Amino acid sequence: MNYRKLGNTDLDVSTICLGTMTWGEQNTEQEGFEQMNFALDQGVNFWDTAEIYSVPPRAKTFGHTEIIIGNWFEKTKKRDKIILATKVSGPARDYLRNGENSFVGKNLEEALNGSLKRLKQII
Repeated sequence: MNYRKLGNTDLDVSTICLGTMTWGEQNTEQEGFEQMNFALDQGVNFWDTAEIYSVPPRAKTFGHTEIIIGNWFEKTKKRDKIILATKVSGPARDYLRNGENSFVGKNLEEALNGSLKRLKQII
């Protein structure tokens, strides 16, 4: 696996990123676990997710991908092996912060705390 420094940090990020947007809709949690295990075994330490995943976005499956990743972190105790990128969704969904702008004040804080909770990084 090839790695690059992340910006001016000491983090070595794999040049291949594991995309996770289908977990919880098109793929089961078990399939997600298998993919995460395989990716890590191959040296892929950079993973991408978003609060809006799984895709296609629906209120019923909102945040499911982050939940699956959080469950994997809890089960494997390998959080320290992964460099995880997640994203806050814009205001287009009425089931997310009532469709309000997610990138300001309390809405941004709520989005970030929600992701951390689903990822089991805070209680």
